[in-house]
Amino acid sequence: MMLLAIVFTALMQVAGGAIRLTQNAAGHSEAAMWARSLLDSAYVGEPISPGSSAGQFNAKYRWRLDVTPWNQAGAAPPGALLQLYRLDLDVLWGPPAHPRSAHFSTLRLGGPLRPGAASAAQGAP
Repeated sequence: MMLLAIVFTALMQVAGGAIRLTQNAAGHSEAAMWARSLLDSAYVGEPISPGSSAGQFNAKYRWRLDVTPWNQAGAAPPGALLQLYRLDLDVLWGPPAHPRSAHFSTLRLGGPLRPGAASAAQGAP
Protein backbone atom coordinates (compact mmCIF):
# COMPACT_ATOMS: atom_id res chain seq x y z
CA MET A 1 0.00 0.00 0.00
CA MET A 2 2.86 2.35 0.87
CA LEU A 3 4.56 1.63 -2.46
CA LEU A 4 1.37 2.50 -4.36
CA ALA A 5 1.08 5.80 -2.46
CA ILE A 6 4.68 6.75 -3.36
CA VAL A 7 4.19 5.83 -7.04
CA PHE A 8 0.89 7.72 -7.20
CA THR A 9 2.50 10.84 -5.64
CA ALA A 10 5.36 10.72 -8.16
CA LEU A 11 2.93 10.34 -11.06
CA MET A 12 0.88 13.32 -9.87
CA GLN A 13 4.01 15.48 -9.71
CA VAL A 14 4.96 14.46 -13.25
CA ALA A 15 1.43 15.21 -14.47
CA GLY A 16 1.49 18.63 -12.75
CA GLY A 17 4.81 19.44 -14.40
CA ALA A 18 3.45 18.45 -17.79
CA ILE A 19 0.42 20.71 -17.30
CA ARG A 20 2.67 23.67 -16.36
CA LEU A 21 4.85 23.08 -19.45
CA THR A 22 1.76 22.92 -21.66
CA GLN A 23 0.42 26.20 -20.21
CA ASN A 24 3.84 27.85 -20.72
CA ALA A 25 3.96 26.68 -24.35
CA ALA A 26 0.41 27.94 -24.93
CA GLY A 27 1.36 31.36 -23.51
CA HIS A 28 4.38 31.61 -25.81
CA SER A 29 2.30 30.51 -28.81
CA GLU A 30 -0.31 33.18 -28.15
CA ALA A 31 2.43 35.79 -27.65
CA ALA A 32 3.92 34.80 -31.02
CA MET A 33 0.49 35.14 -32.67
CA TRP A 34 0.04 38.66 -31.25
CA ALA A 35 3.59 39.61 -32.24
CA ARG A 36 3.17 38.42 -35.81
CA SER A 37 -0.09 40.36 -36.09
CA LEU A 38 1.49 43.59 -34.86
CA LEU A 39 4.72 43.25 -36.87
CA ASP A 40 2.82 42.38 -40.07
CA SER A 41 0.64 45.47 -39.80
CA ALA A 42 3.13 47.97 -38.32
CA TYR A 43 3.80 50.95 -40.59
CA VAL A 44 1.90 49.49 -43.57
CA GLY A 45 -0.24 52.59 -44.19
CA GLU A 46 2.04 55.19 -42.66
CA PRO A 47 5.71 56.14 -42.94
CA ILE A 48 8.04 54.36 -40.57
CA SER A 49 9.80 56.48 -37.98
CA PRO A 50 12.32 55.68 -35.26
CA GLY A 51 11.09 55.66 -31.68
CA SER A 52 9.32 53.57 -29.10
CA SER A 53 5.69 52.76 -28.48
CA ALA A 54 3.79 50.48 -26.15
CA GLY A 55 0.29 49.19 -25.64
CA GLN A 56 -1.90 46.21 -24.85
CA PHE A 57 -3.31 43.52 -27.11
CA ASN A 58 -5.90 42.50 -24.52
CA ALA A 59 -6.18 42.29 -20.73
CA LYS A 60 -3.47 39.60 -20.58
CA TYR A 61 -0.84 40.58 -23.19
CA ARG A 62 1.02 43.89 -23.48
CA TRP A 63 3.76 45.01 -25.86
CA ARG A 64 6.65 47.44 -26.38
CA LEU A 65 8.02 48.23 -29.84
CA ASP A 66 11.37 49.93 -30.52
CA VAL A 67 12.16 51.13 -34.06
CA THR A 68 15.75 52.02 -34.95
CA PRO A 69 17.53 52.66 -38.26
CA TRP A 70 19.58 49.63 -39.30
CA ASN A 71 22.45 49.31 -41.71
CA GLN A 72 24.84 46.39 -41.51
CA ALA A 73 27.60 48.35 -43.27
CA GLY A 74 27.29 51.42 -41.03
CA ALA A 75 25.55 54.70 -41.70
CA ALA A 76 23.37 54.96 -44.80
CA PRO A 77 24.91 57.02 -47.58
CA PRO A 78 23.56 60.57 -47.86
CA GLY A 79 20.72 60.85 -50.35
CA ALA A 80 19.71 57.19 -50.06
CA LEU A 81 16.14 56.65 -51.24
CA LEU A 82 15.40 53.79 -48.83
CA GLN A 83 16.45 52.90 -45.30
CA LEU A 84 16.21 49.63 -43.38
CA TYR A 85 14.68 49.85 -39.92
CA ARG A 86 14.91 47.26 -37.16
CA LEU A 87 11.68 46.59 -35.27
CA ASP A 88 12.23 45.04 -31.83
CA LEU A 89 9.04 43.86 -30.16
CA ASP A 90 8.72 42.58 -26.60
CA VAL A 91 5.47 40.85 -25.67
CA LEU A 92 4.82 40.53 -21.94
CA TRP A 93 2.14 38.67 -20.01
CA GLY A 94 1.55 37.49 -16.48
CA PRO A 95 1.87 39.43 -13.24
CA PRO A 96 3.68 42.80 -13.55
CA ALA A 97 6.07 41.83 -10.73
CA HIS A 98 7.29 38.70 -12.58
CA PRO A 99 6.13 38.89 -16.19
CA ARG A 100 6.82 36.29 -18.82
CA SER A 101 8.20 37.72 -22.03
CA ALA A 102 9.05 36.90 -25.61
CA HIS A 103 11.23 39.00 -27.92
CA PHE A 104 10.69 39.33 -31.68
CA SER A 105 12.76 41.26 -34.20
CA THR A 106 12.44 42.01 -37.90
CA LEU A 107 13.64 44.46 -40.54
CA ARG A 108 11.33 46.79 -42.45
CA LEU A 109 12.18 48.87 -45.51
CA GLY A 110 11.09 52.49 -45.32
CA GLY A 111 11.84 55.97 -46.51
CA PRO A 112 15.14 57.69 -45.83
CA LEU A 113 16.00 58.76 -42.31
CA ARG A 114 15.28 62.45 -41.92
CA PRO A 115 17.83 64.57 -40.04
CA GLY A 116 16.93 64.58 -36.35
CA ALA A 117 14.40 61.75 -36.76
CA ALA A 118 16.44 59.35 -34.63
CA SER A 119 15.71 61.48 -31.59
CA ALA A 120 12.18 62.38 -32.70
CA ALA A 121 9.12 61.95 -30.57
CA GLN A 122 7.77 58.47 -30.07
CA GLY A 123 5.29 57.15 -32.65
CA ALA A 124 2.75 54.36 -32.54
CA PRO A 125 2.62 51.71 -35.28
